[in-house]
Amino acid sequence: MPEDFVVARNTEPGSTLPYLLRIPLGDGVMLKAKDTWPRTGKVYCHRLDEWPADAEIIERVPVRSCVRRGAAIDLVLDRGRENRSQLVITTARGRQMIFWQTSRTAKQARPAVAVPGARASGLADVEISVDIRERYPFTFADRQVTTRREPLRAGDYGLVVDGVLQASVERKSLTDLVSSLTTGTLKFQLTELSAIPRAAVVVEDRYSRVFALEHVRPSVVADGIAECHIRFPSVPIVFCETRKLAQEWTYRFLAAARVGLAEEVVGDLAVRGLEAAPPLAPPPPTPAQVRRWAVAHDIAVSDRGRIAGSVLERYLEARARGEL
Repeated sequence: MPEDFVVARNTEPGSTLPYLLRIPLGDGVMLKAKDTWPRTGKVYCHRLDEWPADAEIIERVPVRSCVRRGAAIDLVLDRGRENRSQLVITTARGRQMIFWQTSRTAKQARPAVAVPGARASGLADVEISVDIRERYPFTFADRQVTTRREPLRAGDYGLVVDGVLQASVERKSLTDLVSSLTTGTLKFQLTELSAIPRAAVVVEDRYSRVFALEHVRPSVVADGIAECHIRFPSVPIVFCETRKLAQEWTYRFLAAARVGLAEEVVGDLAVRGLEAAPPLAPPPPTPAQVRRWAVAHDIAVSDRGRIAGSVLERYLEARARGEL
């Protein structure tokens, strides 16, 4: 599978999607698209069943990175401009829909507006498991939450799906954070949390309070927190100023984890449904490539102008045999 992103013309008569896209993910993802790049807005795409043998290639760009994240495909091209984009696979009105976007077009479509009291991630209800050892747990009284007390293998609040802990939050006061950091127990807790797909530590205080500590050197605590971030990058330590804000952050984190888990399931099914693409023919050789090969094999070739058809034919035969 060539590691190239390919744009071609759609030869299907009467199609409202005039372009074809080929993304080097797995065996190859093929799509029909409205445009060649999401410059001013999201570009609607649709699955392509078969890549035309005579497709007219408009653009072929090497790919730096192509990674699937849940129900999305992050694509980074090897060029200076218009190089980062994302294909989002979703379902609307019972059918699959695919949108191609950049960070700028996504921001234009959904401005960052905070609405107090809004449901987290749009969920009508989130079931949160509370560890039985949590003495004074969050109540989530003013949120769309159902709580259940049960033992958790890590953290104080978790998202349990089919008996598996998929996300967890460890709650700490600043005093508890400092104590666990200086005694070394925090690293053991972070080790357990890092084994969970989604985890975090939420602190019921401001980070600035670290530098107002009296019985321990603030630099020791600050360095310890930084070291934890480096050693356990998948488990962030979040300062939320107050207990109420820490509860709000926990609620929204676990709700987002619930949606993310569902997106991963949908993404697995959606990407598997995209047809595998047949291999593309290699690009035609340049005259310079043919001349270098001919000189290396003592074949007479002109320095300028057209290359003889017999020389080009021998070059293509050598390439087909894998001798280049």
